[in-house]
Amino acid sequence: MIDNIANTLTDGPSLVFFAFALLAIGGAIFMISFDRVVHMAVAAAFTFLSLAGLYVLLQAEFLAFVQILIYTGAISILMIFGIMMTRHQDGDQGPRNRLQSVLAFVGAAGLFGILFWVIQRTDFNSQPFEPVEDNTKEIGKLLFTEQVIPFELVSLLLTAAFIGAIVLAKREGD
Repeated sequence: MIDNIANTLTDGPSLVFFAFALLAIGGAIFMISFDRVVHMAVAAAFTFLSLAGLYVLLQAEFLAFVQILIYTGAISILMIFGIMMTRHQDGDQGPRNRLQSVLAFVGAAGLFGILFWVIQRTDFNSQPFEPVEDNTKEIGKLLFTEQVIPFELVSLLLTAAFIGAIVLAKREGD
């Protein structure tokens, strides 16, 4: 098991993967740890950029571009505009419960340990991967042939969520 870890850590792409993975995990932890909403939005954008780097390592350039364009750009800017246009009360942040923090850390460490153990024990199929010429074309083919029903269901779900948000916003305004 230790030899497997040593071999993995000496490989260049694996080191870059671990760097992006740690940056993504760190950004996510900072996002849930910060008290100010603007700092949370910046940490979320940092996590989105790290995930785009992971997509580039997986040779999914289209997904990396979409990740940067939609999540890092549009969603982060939308969150910041939402923060700027609403009122926030400073203070009234009660002290954190120490027992809750300790239990959260123990739970996270336990989950990490279980995941590490399972990944080390799993025998992954090492079939040769043959990347396609044009990722975007293949994604389009899959979306409009084999995955057309889930694609349409997601569009209906997003439309229903959009209409629901409008109805809720209209009720709050009245």
